Amino acid sequence: MEPNASNNMQPDNCLEITPMEVHKVVPPPHRSTIQKLKSRLKETFFPDDPLLQFKRQPLGTKWILAAQYVFPILQWGPNYSFKLFKSDIVSGLTIASLAIPQGISYAKLASLPPIVGLYSSFVPPLVYAVLGSSRDLAVGPVSIASLILGSMLRQEVSPINDPLLFLQLAFSSTFFAGLFQASLGLLRLGFIIDFLSKAILIGFMAGAAVIVSLQQLKSLLGITHFTKQMGLVPVLSSAFHNINEWSWQTILMGFCFLVFLLLARHVSMRKPKLFWVSAGAPLVSVILSTILVFAFKAQHHGISVIGKLQEGLNPPSWNMLHFHGSNLGLVIKTGLVTGIISLTEGIAVGRTFAALKNYQVDGNKEMMAIGLMNVIGSATSCYVTTGAFSRSAVNHNAGAKTAVSNVVMSVTVMVTLLFLMPLFQYTPNVVLGAIIVTAVIGLIDFPAACQIWKIDKFDFVVMLCAFFGVIFISVQDGLAIAVAISIFKILLQVTRPKTLILGNIPGTDIFRNLHHYKDATRIPGFLILSIEAPINFANTTYLKERIVRWINEYETEEDIKKQSSIRFLILDLSAVSAIDTSGVSLFKDLKKAVENKGVELVLVNPVGEVLEKLLRADDARDIMGPDTLYLTVGEAVAALSSTMKGQSSSNV
Repeated sequence: MEPNASNNMQPDNCLEITPMEVHKVVPPPHRSTIQKLKSRLKETFFPDDPLLQFKRQPLGTKWILAAQYVFPILQWGPNYSFKLFKSDIVSGLTIASLAIPQGISYAKLASLPPIVGLYSSFVPPLVYAVLGSSRDLAVGPVSIASLILGSMLRQEVSPINDPLLFLQLAFSSTFFAGLFQASLGLLRLGFIIDFLSKAILIGFMAGAAVIVSLQQLKSLLGITHFTKQMGLVPVLSSAFHNINEWSWQTILMGFCFLVFLLLARHVSMRKPKLFWVSAGAPLVSVILSTILVFAFKAQHHGISVIGKLQEGLNPPSWNMLHFHGSNLGLVIKTGLVTGIISLTEGIAVGRTFAALKNYQVDGNKEMMAIGLMNVIGSATSCYVTTGAFSRSAVNHNAGAKTAVSNVVMSVTVMVTLLFLMPLFQYTPNVVLGAIIVTAVIGLIDFPAACQIWKIDKFDFVVMLCAFFGVIFISVQDGLAIAVAISIFKILLQVTRPKTLILGNIPGTDIFRNLHHYKDATRIPGFLILSIEAPINFANTTYLKERIVRWINEYETEEDIKKQSSIRFLILDLSAVSAIDTSGVSLFKDLKKAVENKGVELVLVNPVGEVLEKLLRADDARDIMGPDTLYLTVGEAVAALSSTMKGQSSSNV
């Protein structure tokens, strides 16, 4: 043996490893292909195991539980009391005072007749009260869905030149939105909407809030000829190119009521107990402005008003739905986009308030409830509705106990539709614009944006892409760009998984990341790597190249230090949750590659599916042999160090 080789085995150059018991790696219990498929499908589509409550129950009880699952009202309805009703009626009347002006405003935002906004605040809440599982969700039109619906349909149909067709397409888009939402819930495919990450939603909501607010310049400035485009540049260009149309009377009224609404919102935010201030401010604004316009005949002095609204309850609209023709693709696309956005908002709002009151909201049931709500709404002159954050916050703060608050709100809107519609004839459009601006300002979440910047810079870039895409291109394109970047991030994580080099924490058998734990030390003759992702066809080439590069870098460093070269390559597979055939081939190819360098491949703790597939593929047991498979890194290093010492002694 060469002198320098014997020196390399001296104790002062080698970490002493305490002998320890080596535990056998046990393969997982055998399961048939059917059992594996059943388990995978259950985890994919039924992670909450909704059928668990039916086990070991008599047939009659199962039918009752099934009815309660489909109609949650049957679960809490029998225990409903007058005490709960007192709380619900207060919250229902409170959100009705907010829903009536918002319904009219959001319908105009969607380029629909204002009466449609009230129709959409009557039928959908009744449907949700029967099918929904949230106690706090207040249902109705929302600003973002209204904006998207109007902007997408206006690209091909003018609401001014062809109002009937535009209305038909809006109802048809609502039908497809509801059908898509209900299908997601029925097929339990809710994980699809998880592609809209928090960063995307924050950027998207903020961008949409800016666009919605800028669109109200038409009402706030009294401009007659205003662009229908949604981008920041066209909107500002249109506003400043039509300065001659600005009305000082409109600007003065809009400024006064906007300040009033913002102050009311500020008061309620600073003192949550005064929630009724911001809740009632929109209705107070509508009443005061209507009285002022009527008293001073302001409609003859440059202030535009809503005009006469149709009285009566929702007329049927199933005969207006379009299931064929040249616009079918448009309504399906519009329904898909508005359905995803409104569903995401509704479920997020419902879960937020459920967490505050410590109860559960079933996401799939919510999808079916919101979907059926929109399908029924499309046949009763309603457009896309969901759970609105502003109204739900008011509902929560007002002390809502059950979904009966939605029923109270719906009844209040019904009374308005039947008897109070003439009162809105002189309501100025500028006040509706101020109400919309005040409502959407809350969608701009600066603290959340700062938190994202602090935690994850890539997510911050995604958020900015969504924001700037919405304000400079279009609402749907901005959303699509942000989703595409997020998917790219996921693909990057899949194709470039993390590989870490591990070292021993002195005095223990614990091995951790060398770049994280500065006191961790390398063990001469060993290169210990950890793979922290599933191994599949998308990353096997990268992993092989990266591991070979680790070996080359390690040997270069050891040559410089005049220490021993690598004897063992240990791969810690504890974090590898899945593997495919390409991943199995990786280990065979890697074994051949490292053997050419005189290095032995050792695997540590392959779990579950990974161990099972490796055992099946390794008929010759050259990869999964007793000396190449260990339960922990500590046991592997201890056993292999003893082997190295034994070989060194025999060589000497």
